[in-house]
Amino acid sequence: MDPLNAIVALSNFVLVPALAYGSQIALGALGITLIFSILRFAHFAHGDIMAFGTAFVILGTWGLQAMGISFGPLPTALLALPLGIAVIIGYLLLADRFVYRFYRKVKAKPLTLVMAALGVMFVTNGLTRLLMGPGERRFDDGQRFLFTVREFREWTGLAEGLALRSSQVLTVVVALVAMGLLFWFLNRTRSGKSMRAYSDNEDLALLSGINPDRVVVITWAIAGTLMVLAGTLYGLDKSFRPFTYFQLLLPFFAAAILGGLGSPAGAIVGGYVVAFAEMGITYAWRRVLVHLMPEGWEPTTMMQVLPVDYKFAVTFGILVLVLIFRPTGIFRGKTL
Repeated sequence: MDPLNAIVALSNFVLVPALAYGSQIALGALGITLIFSILRFAHFAHGDIMAFGTAFVILGTWGLQAMGISFGPLPTALLALPLGIAVIIGYLLLADRFVYRFYRKVKAKPLTLVMAALGVMFVTNGLTRLLMGPGERRFDDGQRFLFTVREFREWTGLAEGLALRSSQVLTVVVALVAMGLLFWFLNRTRSGKSMRAYSDNEDLALLSGINPDRVVVITWAIAGTLMVLAGTLYGLDKSFRPFTYFQLLLPFFAAAILGGLGSPAGAIVGGYVVAFAEMGITYAWRRVLVHLMPEGWEPTTMMQVLPVDYKFAVTFGILVLVLIFRPTGIFRGKTL
């Protein structure tokens, strides 16, 4: 038995990738739960607007690279983030002004707003494909690995190796900073407290003198920032393809519902639960079990519950189970 090699193999193929992927899902789920708490509807355009914002980050990155500007060992995309964030905040405010605001004024049913969001989704998807094309785009540069599998093996002398990509570390660090700043904003600033009051009781908040239009603008600004951060980090860690971002809508909603719609802490927890579940169920455990079981007892099969192509089936299964047994989520759908 060799538990140390088992831990290294598990970290390389499950723990580290799931931590990075969970951070990306958590940022996306935070935006969804924020919009649901304040604006009271499920924002189905989330994934495609995320792709649209990431497209502008990519264009900004290419422009900076053409001018010979880089960020040293870090991805140049970090320098282009403000462009993508500014464009998406403007786009969301335009969508709110010409689409969502009308239905909000007439107090339309949530299903009507959901259908409006679907319309925005299709339009945004078409704009993204027109801008970037349907194919895969890579825009990661800088130092790709903090250390490689070969370097890890040389340092430790272990049979298994561990590679740590800079995009994975960057994803976790940026996500933690963004989450910390969001919680600080919601709990420590006047605008954040106004948002929490509006989320908790809209009528009482209006009687208290809170400006609903200002709350809506701040909500879209924060949600847009989270979208671009999540989309850019996902693209750096994997690659950019418009349809992939549409598919991420399922993990985002599953994480938000699992944690409890309306609960930022729940969205974060749900993001990591969904990521680790996807990675764990679709991973071939034979490589780890070989190091943990006595000689001669090693499994002969791959010990894989589901193929990797079925990872979204895992997310869908989690979503169904939560809706059946605990529809309020882990944190019982608390408000901001």
